[in-house]
Amino acid sequence: MAGFRRRLGHAGDVMHDRWQQAPGWQRWIVYLLLIVAALLLPSETIGSFMSPDTDWATILFFPIGTYVLLAIGLNVVVGQAGLLDLGFVAFYAVGGYAMALLGTRMGWNFWVIMVAGIAICALAGVTLGAPTLRLRGDYLAIVTLGFGEIIRITARNTDEIGGPNGIRGIPHPPSFEGITIGDVEIFKYGVLDPRPYYYLLVALAVVVIILVKRWEKSRVGRSWAAIREDEDAAEVMGVPTFRFKMLAFAIGASIGGAMGVLWAAKSISINPNDFQFLLSATILAAVVMGGAGNLPGVMLGAFIVAWLPERFRGLQEYRMLIFGAVLVALMIFRPEGLLPSRQRKAELKEGSGGMGTLGAEVPGPESHGEEVASK
Repeated sequence: MAGFRRRLGHAGDVMHDRWQQAPGWQRWIVYLLLIVAALLLPSETIGSFMSPDTDWATILFFPIGTYVLLAIGLNVVVGQAGLLDLGFVAFYAVGGYAMALLGTRMGWNFWVIMVAGIAICALAGVTLGAPTLRLRGDYLAIVTLGFGEIIRITARNTDEIGGPNGIRGIPHPPSFEGITIGDVEIFKYGVLDPRPYYYLLVALAVVVIILVKRWEKSRVGRSWAAIREDEDAAEVMGVPTFRFKMLAFAIGASIGGAMGVLWAAKSISINPNDFQFLLSATILAAVVMGGAGNLPGVMLGAFIVAWLPERFRGLQEYRMLIFGAVLVALMIFRPEGLLPSRQRKAELKEGSGGMGTLGAEVPGPESHGEEVASK
């Protein structure tokens, strides 16, 4: 099994090297083809196989598209900066409630609320990070978990924002009729057809991916990598670790909030039960399973985590058993994730686990094997 993992890792390295050496025009062609493929996904032909028991276009928006975008945001915090956040659902909730309150009570336009929701969630990330980011590892994880529960319980107990019943009558984004692709009016947002919302989600995801990749390749991304590998060493080398951790929290929170705004506009109504801790745990599982720190891997992990339970919905209670078995098998045979970055694989080999201080206590599979061989 170790030999199979090595061969699989070598094949991945070869593909990575070829991609890095490819001319820019070839990369752009691949990017455009991927966007076109994403826009073609709601096809009924694809849906007949991918989701025979449920409406494929509906689950493409939620849970699949929603999980993918949330995983991209959480990957900034967990995968790039190495900060274990167990309360990421809180920012998703803040974005959803921003859309609900500003849309129903202030009558604001969806696009204005999107900008305001992103700003509010960034502020929420800074508010959470300012007193807590001096903590590390499991202490930080516990504090973020508590923050997520505080947001949900506060929403449930505050009658001014709907209490346990939540908020209904959330307005849709403004529609523009007459622009049609096939049988879909892509800018007509209503209750029955989820495809226009999915196309809007794809556009939002493209913008987020471009920004995240630019941050990753900049000084900011290098600082996050240094903090993830060894925060003390990064501090000694002059990296303002607290400032960059705050930035990671703010960026991750903004992405989660943007998805919350879009989801609330599609759902018409929200309530505190939509923002359980299980959602945070599921998105974290997607990030780790896909390959924390590697954006394509994280997106693939989120897709699988969201799609598998829907694909086997016809098996009723057994579908979650199959889902759990697949996750366990992947963590046994691919502990570094489906599509890990080289840096993460190196961290696992050294025993850091690729998640900063918390993961540093857990030896990676290869380092464990080397210890056994030496004995």
